[in-house]
Amino acid sequence: MTDPFRPPARRRTRPAPESLRRAGAAGLVLGVAADAVFGDPVRGHPVALFGRAAAALERGTYADSRARGMAYVAACAGAAAGLGALAHAATRRSPLARAAVTAAATWAVLGGTSLGREGRGMARRLERGDLAGARDRLSYLCARDPAGLDEKDLARATVESVAENTSDAVVAPLLWGAVGGVPGLLGYRAINTLDAMVGYRSPRHLRFGWAAARLDDLVNLVPARVTGLLTVACAPVAGGRPGEVWRVLRRDGARHPSPNAGRCEAAAAGALGVRLGGANRYGDRVEHRPELGDGRPPRPADIHRAVRLAAAVGLAATALAAGLALLPRRRPRRIARRRRRAEGSKKWGRGV
Repeated sequence: MTDPFRPPARRRTRPAPESLRRAGAAGLVLGVAADAVFGDPVRGHPVALFGRAAAALERGTYADSRARGMAYVAACAGAAAGLGALAHAATRRSPLARAAVTAAATWAVLGGTSLGREGRGMARRLERGDLAGARDRLSYLCARDPAGLDEKDLARATVESVAENTSDAVVAPLLWGAVGGVPGLLGYRAINTLDAMVGYRSPRHLRFGWAAARLDDLVNLVPARVTGLLTVACAPVAGGRPGEVWRVLRRDGARHPSPNAGRCEAAAAGALGVRLGGANRYGDRVEHRPELGDGRPPRPADIHRAVRLAAAVGLAATALAAGLALLPRRRPRRIARRRRRAEGSKKWGRGV
């Protein structure tokens, strides 16, 4: 029996939901700022550590089977999202801690600064005629076979990679962070990394990597289209006209074999006034892709414009993600009823 004269124990109150939402939005912005200042660490990058762990798991679990590939993706992506969920739960009573954890996770999963550096490095090599150096460096941007590529082919590959990775490395993680918090940030980056590791149509990964490739397509459906729209809005940064970019995006965005990359590349082609697409070699396999845009083939100077455009799209995506993070979340009706019932029982219990 409780002592009626004993004061009730003080409970640690939770912060208001809007405080945590503001902390999450602030964490996204701080993470973008950290990526702009520091870029990716040379050693001990969290994504690289995840990749090594995923590669070790693949060696132990591989089988030429879609089911085995699905289990592999579920284990890897589930572990990353679960780690994010633990961090999310651990910071539910501290907006400051929530902002710090979100900032750290955002910085870890973003790749916009490194993407810009690689793009500018390729442009400088091509401008001074260093084709051998540019071919050696292309693997840092895409999986295309660089052997035999000339200046125009290397410039096109770089512009296409900058356009596509603006979505994969900047816009998509920010949007998933806005709607899913730290679990969304880490879960998205895990899925995208797995697609880069096993999602290619090589003989080894045709079946095992099917789940990673399809899941990556799914989680990028909305971000890729948002990237296209943001590219339309930011086109003047690269000397483009939004109306013309919108026309090219609508006409050519669905022509690409990927359900997502075509939106990013078509918008970039329209903004830069260049023509993308053509034959791409991946090892022993050659893909002939439809042409996107109406302009000339890209030149090294266009890479600098593509990097500026990508930076502008990244800033616009940051503002959009922060705004989405501030929006109140609607609770399911069952949870709301349960909370009202609990509050009512507390009220009547105090009157006894």
